[in-house]
Amino acid sequence: MTTKNISLTQRPSWKALEKHYQEIKPLHLRKLFQDDPDRAERFSLEALGIYLDYSKNRVTDNTMRLLLDLAEAADIRSRIDAMFSGEKINATEQRAVLHVALRAPKKISILVDGENVVPKVHQVLDKMAAFANRVRNGEWTGHTGKRIRNIVNIGIGGSDLGPMMAYEALKHYSDRNLTIRFVSNIDGTDIAEALRDLDPAETLFTVCSKTFTTIETLTNAQTARDWCLKSLGDQQAVAKHFVAVSTNEKEVAKFGIDTANMFEFWDWVGGRYSYDSAIGLSLMVGIGPENFRDMLSGFHAMDDHFRTAPFEKNLPVLLGLLGLWYINFFGAETHAILPYDQYLWRLSAYCQQLDMESNGKHVDLNGQVVDYHTGPVIWGQPGTNGQHAYYQLIHQGTRLIPCDFLGFCQSLNPSGTHHDLLMANFLAQTEALAFGKTTEEVKAEGVSPALVPHRTFEGNHPTNTILAEKLTPELLGKLIALYEHKVFVQGTIWNINSFDQWGVELGKVLATRITPELVNPIEPPLNHDGSTNRLIQRYRRFRAQA
Repeated sequence: MTTKNISLTQRPSWKALEKHYQEIKPLHLRKLFQDDPDRAERFSLEALGIYLDYSKNRVTDNTMRLLLDLAEAADIRSRIDAMFSGEKINATEQRAVLHVALRAPKKISILVDGENVVPKVHQVLDKMAAFANRVRNGEWTGHTGKRIRNIVNIGIGGSDLGPMMAYEALKHYSDRNLTIRFVSNIDGTDIAEALRDLDPAETLFTVCSKTFTTIETLTNAQTARDWCLKSLGDQQAVAKHFVAVSTNEKEVAKFGIDTANMFEFWDWVGGRYSYDSAIGLSLMVGIGPENFRDMLSGFHAMDDHFRTAPFEKNLPVLLGLLGLWYINFFGAETHAILPYDQYLWRLSAYCQQLDMESNGKHVDLNGQVVDYHTGPVIWGQPGTNGQHAYYQLIHQGTRLIPCDFLGFCQSLNPSGTHHDLLMANFLAQTEALAFGKTTEEVKAEGVSPALVPHRTFEGNHPTNTILAEKLTPELLGKLIALYEHKVFVQGTIWNINSFDQWGVELGKVLATRITPELVNPIEPPLNHDGSTNRLIQRYRRFRAQA
């Protein structure tokens, strides 16, 4: 029997890590640094302008060797090659997984069913660039001839989280004469607030739905259409104020959008991996085609690093292995992503979908229930805000919470000592989490005996520090690709499909059944469980009163 056919938890590499965990479990980071003051030189890696310091992890040289053995046993290299070569590694949907093709240079060939898809990618990118430039220079006007000043992106999931996160991250590089907004929630408040102060004559909507049937997106798009026509009055106005990112030409035309203004993407692009495709159209309008292409070059640089670098010097592989170490051996349930840059305030939310939708699986590729934990809960928000919210739990709570700290040496908005203070906190938090404050140190400060336990910090909390020079479009592409591939590494070791999301479907199916039961004035019979039936009845009662 080959290693590949053995259950993950029965493999020699896994067993070796279980044994090693018992040895390293009692070790404290204070001792690891005392015994090896230069460990930061060894447990760090610089590549592509990104510096990763992972020395404040509860690992030794032996830990890393055993984790790398696990990666080799999982045959990650062949899985990487399979993805980059266009094999249909999304087995449950029989699809290739080729977000890497979205940022591939023209000279590269990537085949899907024998066809090189890279020329099509660049054809769409060129079409996007031409459109973005027309909007940005005022050539594209609305129905009344007014210049477009507002872009409203309508999507959900990856069609919203991706472009919104990236637009906020790169707002420094955006055209501030344009207002860019994002609508996703089917809650009418979302679109009401997005449109309340806009002029329909100056507003353009990008409707992002691959099938053009996504209920949340199409409901919001119809509301936007009604809002637009109520002011402009002419059905012909739709073609001047709406464009589509879709593959369903029939439904796009039926909506009133000129199919010449329909931007394509493909079924080998998963939604949470898609903002560097036509889904990023609103982003490209905001930051301009040149900055968008710089971002794509950053994506590709990290793709190439991931594909070619040896595992011990491979940023996504190392992050993936370290995360797995805590999830599967220390029992960590969550992972915090903590950017010390206000522009990255949506990064944690973006990574939530990227990680949790990808690796929130309980069966392996063979359909067998796994006997180990898979994806962690991802959370966080920018420093220093989080320090005054939930860091207390990380420092002195009862749970182990590994953290990624992301920071930049240069601010895009230098102002006095602001950035120095920000980065002092950035550095201080990882130091405090690692080494804490002993009982003896607290007593030496003259604290009353009753307060000593309350002011003692155990420390030994693991962190990764990711440091770069400054936030640029290219750097953002590298960071997002880093996290994409980290998720892929973990999914490969867990032997799960990181590229489907069947868990999204069940609630949506049930919602389509419940909707008519809520809005039908003649109450249809209810055949749900007792709780759901009573909740529907209560909703009907208050809805009728409204």
